[in-house]
Amino acid sequence: MAKIKLTKNELKKQKDALKMYERYLPTLMLKKQQLQMEIRVVEGKIARLEETKKQVQDKATPWIAVFGETGICTADLIRVQQVHTERGNIAGVDIPLYKGLDFWVAPYDVLRTPLWLDAAISLLCQMLELDMEIRVLREQQKRLEQELRTTSQRVNLFEKVKIPETKANIKKIRVYLGDQQTAAVVRGKIAKRAMERVSQ
Repeated sequence: MAKIKLTKNELKKQKDALKMYERYLPTLMLKKQQLQMEIRVVEGKIARLEETKKQVQDKATPWIAVFGETGICTADLIRVQQVHTERGNIAGVDIPLYKGLDFWVAPYDVLRTPLWLDAAISLLCQMLELDMEIRVLREQQKRLEQELRTTSQRVNLFEKVKIPETKANIKKIRVYLGDQQTAAVVRGKIAKRAMERVSQ
């Protein structure tokens, strides 16, 4: 606990600080609740996308073996050209918002490639799209969780340290000033009696 001056000016300063802490604490608590809610929303979106991804993979499982045919499904068949994101804001936190992907598909001869290649390309594009959207949502979650930690620390600082400390300081100053006032009154009475004795 920092050393404080036992003066009226310090009392006013401590009262002002207490008002400020008590004014900002509800705002911080509200922000904390909003962040917790948003994190749950993002977690729900991630879970739904993970389930969709699993369903797409399960749908492809029966014919995935044909992907291995020599020279047809190569690593450079599909490439992500550009990821489209925007900046969003939730409770004062800048987050990325997923807007889509641009793909580049290597040219292929429709007459010389198997019929399943079009379906494979569509499936791979869908998987890449889901993976990228999940990745962006995980980044949102990470940023929101970081802000939640910071906000929780501030709430705890105000609730458990600053407000009790300031109230204790105010009480200490009031007791001291009250004692000083009582002592001044007593000294005044003693001086008055002394003056009355001298004048007699």
